[in-house]
Amino acid sequence: MKTCAEIKSCRAYCFRLVCLAGLFLLSVFYSAGQNDTTKINQDDQEHPKRYVSIFDSDEILEVFLRLDLSGFLKKTDRNQSFDGIMSIHFSETDSIDKKVTVKYRGENRYQTCRFPPMRIVFKKPLYEDSDSGRIKSMKLVNQCQTGASYEDYIIRECLVYKLYNVVTDTSFRVRLLKIHFIDSEGKKKSMIQYGIFIEPEGLLTSRTNTTEIKSKTLSQRHMYPAMIDRVAIFNYMVSNWDWSVAGQHNVLVLKSLKIGAEELGIPVPFDFDLTGVVNAEYSIPLPETGLVTNRDRKFTGICRTREDYQKDLMMFLDRKEEFYAVVNNYPYLSKAAKKDITSFLDQFFDQLEKPRSFDNMVDYFLKNCQKL
Repeated sequence: MKTCAEIKSCRAYCFRLVCLAGLFLLSVFYSAGQNDTTKINQDDQEHPKRYVSIFDSDEILEVFLRLDLSGFLKKTDRNQSFDGIMSIHFSETDSIDKKVTVKYRGENRYQTCRFPPMRIVFKKPLYEDSDSGRIKSMKLVNQCQTGASYEDYIIRECLVYKLYNVVTDTSFRVRLLKIHFIDSEGKKKSMIQYGIFIEPEGLLTSRTNTTEIKSKTLSQRHMYPAMIDRVAIFNYMVSNWDWSVAGQHNVLVLKSLKIGAEELGIPVPFDFDLTGVVNAEYSIPLPETGLVTNRDRKFTGICRTREDYQKDLMMFLDRKEEFYAVVNNYPYLSKAAKKDITSFLDQFFDQLEKPRSFDNMVDYFLKNCQKL
């Protein structure tokens, strides 16, 4: 039989064992709790190093957009916005989900289209490559209406951006989309349309080492001559009357950040839905333009010398095959659309290839240019 001293010693020893075991279990529980908290935080916050590549590919990008679609289509308030979820699918096994706010955008299309253009604002930014910075918002151009004709219009408009990419790198990159619209309120059936993501201004300025200028007092004479002349001739080529540096209507103006650069603007055109290349049925020229159809060309560039126009037009002629390659190699255009667009461009390039008609075009520019 154990003595009282032995019993006390045994109890003390057991107590110490229980305490040690308790401390061990507590440390394990605390550690597990810490790991769970870390996991939750990681799940709640997207890793900022996840880079995406939206504008480096010509492949169609599949996008799912869930929002109050019926409310958006009512257009009851121009300043109204709608919360939603956008899923961008880069491949069958690679996608990203983003909380977004959808806002109305555009002027003419807001009034005339059942599906007005959107501005997608990301609650947490996207990161486009490692050197380009983050994307807080993007312009999204949707089909104006449902139907095959309007699918063709949006594909053609995407093509016009790519045609201008041939002229200069100081231009907007675009990505053709297949958009699945899902009504979060369950009031409308889901629908699939084509659309366009337009490169955000921040990516463009980062890529070109420029900064954006906003001013109501700018005119074509405040632009680099070579750049504004190319914009004017390109818009003549694609038959685009809906642009103006004054008021910066469908023209973004940039300024170079290079040391020693002149204090002149670099114009970047956008919104090409009213061009002759797109040839949309709703594209009706304003009466003051003097144009009968959207395929009638009008030159609205600044006045230059005959030699200046000749030089700029020859640059376009030298790149003729590049322009045609963009059209013919674009996989989303139908054969009929490619034939229609190349025939329309032929009207421009045929004039450049014949000396007499080339001179006639220069004479037309000299007669109709803007004397600023």
